[in-house]
Amino acid sequence: MTEEHHWITCTTLPLAIYREVATHLRQVPGVEAEVLPQTSSQFDYLQSQAGGLRYSLSAADDNARQRVSQILQYYGDRFGPWQPLPQSS
Repeated sequence: MTEEHHWITCTTLPLAIYREVATHLRQVPGVEAEVLPQTSSQFDYLQSQAGGLRYSLSAADDNARQRVSQILQYYGDRFGPWQPLPQSS
């Protein structure tokens, strides 16, 4: 079974909310999620203290994909749009 991997960010999302999103995503069967570390060397209160979010899910699982989309839309509506990050391994 093929997995889809996604790297996303919301530049104003607080670290605690990143953790909440990752926990929420992990509740969807077959979904793995982790908060990525901050890569900036300069601290800025107006920027997120997380580098982004990585999640993966089965490419064949439409229900999981739909639920993940709903979760991300919920947080995006409240904190700002999600943007793709360059993929890394």
